[in-house]
Amino acid sequence: MQAVILAAGVSKRLRPLTDTIPKCLLNIGDKNLLHRTIENIVSNGINNFILVTGYRENMIKDYIAKNFSGLNFTFLTNHDFENNNNSYSLWMTKDFIKDRMLLLDSDILFDKKIVGKLINSIHDNCIAVNVNGELDEEQIKVSIDEYDHILEIGKEVLIENAVGESIGIELFSKNFLDELFVILDRKILNENNVNEFYEASFQEVIDKKEEKTFLYSVDISRYKCIEIDTADDYNNAQNIIV
Repeated sequence: MQAVILAAGVSKRLRPLTDTIPKCLLNIGDKNLLHRTIENIVSNGINNFILVTGYRENMIKDYIAKNFSGLNFTFLTNHDFENNNNSYSLWMTKDFIKDRMLLLDSDILFDKKIVGKLINSIHDNCIAVNVNGELDEEQIKVSIDEYDHILEIGKEVLIENAVGESIGIELFSKNFLDELFVILDRKILNENNVNEFYEASFQEVIDKKEEKTFLYSVDISRYKCIEIDTADDYNNAQNIIV
């Protein structure tokens, strides 16, 4: 299994904190977000990483070289990171994925047990979902059926239909990824649709309604996690170190 970490963005909403440093290198307590993420993944037996970088990427590469030289890292550079979104960064990994993929955004503070819960799930394709807490229009929300099969995912999901929020950690099979990358190829190469959240492409796979690519919600609400988008998020994260 390979872990893909997307860390290309500028993180404008966190300025001035990110004026001179990528968001993933901001410290939460005595360790930065990226360090904590890598440790959590390694603790679950995964040692192969693909890291998509862009903004101030040399700082990230230097940090990895100094602190995780014993792990297997492939670095991919998103040169146009200011003008595209995470769907483009994900698309860049398509020729490097060999089998199953653990996908993570690089701005999440989370309990390592969340990764374990996905890996040990009975489902080949699943997403970590926090079913507690208040939902708003900006969150990536999911709706499900009685079997935890995801029906809809995205900011556009109606709050009254949503079971919770996708926290940005997903596990995908090769079957799912094959379908996903065909969709991303079409959008990026044919339609020049580079500025989109990857959940829009997840939705297209879901809409095919093929059993081999069913995507399931895994409730991780018993574990601590927070996505860091704003200064308030950053300050709150200091109080829930996991």
